[in-house]
Amino acid sequence: MLSAPVADAQAGLRPMTFLDMQQMRQVASPTPSPDGKWLLYTMSTPDWNEARRQTDVYLVSMQQGLPSTRQMTFTKDRNETSPRWTRDGSAFLFLSNRDAPESAASRNQLYVMRPDGGEARRITDAKEGVADFAFSKDGRWLAYRSGKAGEEQIYRLPGAWTDTAVAEPITKHPTGVRTWQWAPDGARIYFVTPDAIDEDEKARRDKKFTVNIRNPETPVSSLWALDVGARTTTRLTAGGAYSADDFTISSDGKWVGFRGLSPNRYQRGITSENIYADLYLLETATGAIERLTNNAEIGESGLSFSPDSQSVAFSGPDDLQTYGMSNSRVYVRAIADRGKPFRKIGESFDGDLSIRFWSKDGGTIYFNEGIRATNQIVSLDVRYNTVRPLTEEKASVAVDQDEDTGVLLVNYADGTTPTTVFTVDTIANASTRSAWRQLTDPNPQVRGFALGQQEEITWKSRDGTTVGGVLVKPVGYRAGQRYPLIVAIHGGPASADVLGFNGGYGSQVYAGAGYVVLRPNYRGSTNYGNKLRTDIVGNYMAPGFDDIMAGVDHLIAQGIADPDRMGALGWSAGGHWSNWILTHTDRFKAISTGAGTMNWISMYAQSDVQRNRQFYLGNKLPYDDFDAYWNQSPLKYIKNAKTPTMIHVVEGDPRVPSPQSIELHMALKQLGVPTELYMYPGNTHGIPDARNQLVKSVSEMAWMDHYVRGMGKKFSWRDVLKTLEDDAKGGPKAPTEGGAKP
Repeated sequence: MLSAPVADAQAGLRPMTFLDMQQMRQVASPTPSPDGKWLLYTMSTPDWNEARRQTDVYLVSMQQGLPSTRQMTFTKDRNETSPRWTRDGSAFLFLSNRDAPESAASRNQLYVMRPDGGEARRITDAKEGVADFAFSKDGRWLAYRSGKAGEEQIYRLPGAWTDTAVAEPITKHPTGVRTWQWAPDGARIYFVTPDAIDEDEKARRDKKFTVNIRNPETPVSSLWALDVGARTTTRLTAGGAYSADDFTISSDGKWVGFRGLSPNRYQRGITSENIYADLYLLETATGAIERLTNNAEIGESGLSFSPDSQSVAFSGPDDLQTYGMSNSRVYVRAIADRGKPFRKIGESFDGDLSIRFWSKDGGTIYFNEGIRATNQIVSLDVRYNTVRPLTEEKASVAVDQDEDTGVLLVNYADGTTPTTVFTVDTIANASTRSAWRQLTDPNPQVRGFALGQQEEITWKSRDGTTVGGVLVKPVGYRAGQRYPLIVAIHGGPASADVLGFNGGYGSQVYAGAGYVVLRPNYRGSTNYGNKLRTDIVGNYMAPGFDDIMAGVDHLIAQGIADPDRMGALGWSAGGHWSNWILTHTDRFKAISTGAGTMNWISMYAQSDVQRNRQFYLGNKLPYDDFDAYWNQSPLKYIKNAKTPTMIHVVEGDPRVPSPQSIELHMALKQLGVPTELYMYPGNTHGIPDARNQLVKSVSEMAWMDHYVRGMGKKFSWRDVLKTLEDDAKGGPKAPTEGGAKP
């Protein structure tokens, strides 16, 4: 059985469960109306009986806020997604499979609905379904993409369509259309597509020859322009010097910025890191292309135009010529200064800068960034090169701006509030919480949970380095009493645990069961400055291990953690450090490791990421320095392992492939260390199926309960199956009016 829940002094509250975690609703696709008065969004709700999520469309007044919320669609067992307003705001469109048979449930059609209610009307009957859609800026045309995978074409309908309107194809491109976007004047559509189709490759797949060829030879892609009126296309990039990829268009339509990937097969496909790419600028009137960056291993991102279309900017590492892990900066230049260097700004900020959106006058760039154990909204003054956090919340805060309306939306989460959407009238008001208006409340059921108090803490590592993290105290915590400890190690390692809701692999569930949870931001983490992030370069595992163990000792010294009842768990990089803990200390009673490495030499070739690991492990290929990789491999020290260890991995994980976990499992079996290996179906780095996510969480806690606290079985399928019975008795309550403000 699982841990007995801890009673809470507050009447009527109960501890959170892993099933509660899986039943959390998710808000997506917030879309303001053209006049900024209304917000459409989708909310997905888990359906455990069918092992899937159901998504519906909701509407809320931007001024009245949460009490005005209305659910607009109610289609059982079907999804409504991607809501988008007509340009006059009189109606909205969405994608749905509501009329599709089970055999074609993935094929969506377009539907239209009025915001005052009534039945939705289907306006497309595309044989292969609708992939995506967009209105022209003037609202005259509605375009959508449809066709067999890899052969999609663009179709259009009048923006003010009638029931008799017939969709007409406006492209007949031999290789189909991949990504696409309307030009601001509605006269053109830009799109990217491969230069050719490998007919033999297509034929062999059609004939069910399903062999998977790694890193195959593939054609490069080009950027094209479609003249919507004439229905003619023009290729804008050619010559094979690069493969066109993501692109963005200036507001005046005179410029297209795009990324060009290396055409080299082994650079383009050997790694998922997309570092072999540069940025380019195309003048639409002349077709002239300027190369903005020229570096082989640097991944710039976020190419962006100022609102007046006079400047171009992007974010990239502080050192644009040498692969490394320096802080990201913003680079900006007047478009007219062709060939001149970019100005680097934001160097005083010891963190990563990016470009979320610009102020109307182009003088300020806004972005979201982690600062210690929080996420904050930050501004960058383009003229004066100054960086200033706009918020100082003990929480996770992020802002975005709708490009068409200028509406500002704030996502907020803290220890008692799952991610919730608010709005503010001006960016200056983002720093004043009383000026926020709540728009969503997807998970009101959390107000019935007894939650452990979480706080940011710091401690000194063994070499004197200050390290931070998040501490989650058990429900009903009493000062002076020692509690069993769970060390929950985040992945990355270039990420951080923050003061959000229920982070750290379900820390509130553990808190409800009487555990104290430490979520350390060990060296290699972000949010604490670039030195802390890069201190592990060339000595990958030891500094983080020292930081974690020093954090454990800090909690023991504070009288919070019981040194005789401790467990550790993690996923991805958290799994790497869990494996290192396993092979370097016997202080823990139990370990659960997920998708962790054992052997960096074999991992190098098995994984879809190479250059990053190469940098961390001494900046050499493993074939040039086997010792550098082997010395950082937990497998080298496996004979030190004594701690009972549960192992989790997705069978087809491309990032940390399952052979790493199999190596660990075999070694522990041969050494007589108690171990279990759980392998989950899928081809992703995380567990894709919600039920299997539940299996992982429940089995993990059972393992901790058994070995750390000496209670219950190591794992019982009955405990997992019982969650489905509990769900059948009634899941979480529906959203209600008047949600709690932060």
